[in-house]
This record gives sequence, structure tokens and C-alpha cells, in this order.
Amino acid sequence: MEYTLQYYDLVLSGIGASLGLGALIGYATAVSFLVAIVGFGGVAIALIAHALFINGPVDDAEDLTEEVALEEVPQVLSPIEAGPET
Repeated sequence: MEYTLQYYDLVLSGIGASLGLGALIGYATAVSFLVAIVGFGGVAIALIAHALFINGPVDDAEDLTEEVALEEVPQVLSPIEAGPET
């Protein structure tokens, strides 16, 4: 099976690249390190906001209303034990 880059892979890469570029510019140029990190941190925040709110991880708005059975939730996320069904 061949791996392909997906949207969220590119978002994560963009976040790392923007913060790394901010650090590089802060060290290598006359621009203050704090100003460069804050500026490129804003780019990272914009990428995160786009990934969460504009191009969210659901296909349709109806996906947000689907109920999930307790058995389908991974045990790590749900410490509640599934009791006998009535």
C-alpha cells in the first residue's frame, strides 16, 4: 500500500515549517527573534484554524449529529465500563 499525503499531513507540515522558518529568520536576520516567532506563529494559528473550522475533519454537518455507541469508543477515551444492556 502506497502512502499519499493528505490535507492534514500538509497542515502539520505547514505548522512545523512556519515555526521553524520563524526561528531561522529570528536567528539569521536583524528581525527580532520574538517578532519572527510571533509573526510565523500567527501563520501556524491560521493553518490550525483553517483545518479545524473551515475544512473540518467531517464530511457533512450531519456527521456531527450521529450518536456513537459506547462499545465503539476506544477504552482509552472512555473509562466508563459498558454495563449489561436492558
